[in-house]
Amino acid sequence: MTIRARLAERGLALPAPTRPPPGVVLPFAWVRVVGDRAFVSGHGPVKPDGSLAGPFGKVGREVSVEQGYASARLVALAILASLERELGDLERIAAWGRVFGMVSSAPGFNRQPAVINGFSDLILDLFGPERGQHARSAVGMAELPFDIPVEIEAEVLIR
Repeated sequence: MTIRARLAERGLALPAPTRPPPGVVLPFAWVRVVGDRAFVSGHGPVKPDGSLAGPFGKVGREVSVEQGYASARLVALAILASLERELGDLERIAAWGRVFGMVSSAPGFNRQPAVINGFSDLILDLFGPERGQHARSAVGMAELPFDIPVEIEAEVLIR
């Protein structure tokens, strides 16, 4: 079954390209292909139209662990959408290599892995244990752009 079919089976849709807030210019590529690797810039959670999705704020204060987990799932969909636009087909992803998850964390919050599991769980569900398994970091940050609770970057091997 293709990744697109798995998404549809789960009732999930890929969002439109990320739209930064008005007046913000982002002078970089969302995905940069070099040889057999695709480097994915940091993505935040977005709505289906590509605008930033709430809740906004720090996990452990304004945002619960469960809301952070849901935000990380939205980030996975945003990254998949960017990869599909760049690669033309998600089936070109041979393996997920590395994932770097950042969580805007309230002082004393230390459950970043539980938040970033929202991303990892979805990728493993869609790609399976062979293609979807990845090395990962989940770290706390004092601030993230635009007050988003989660930002994730990745590297995938492509064919």
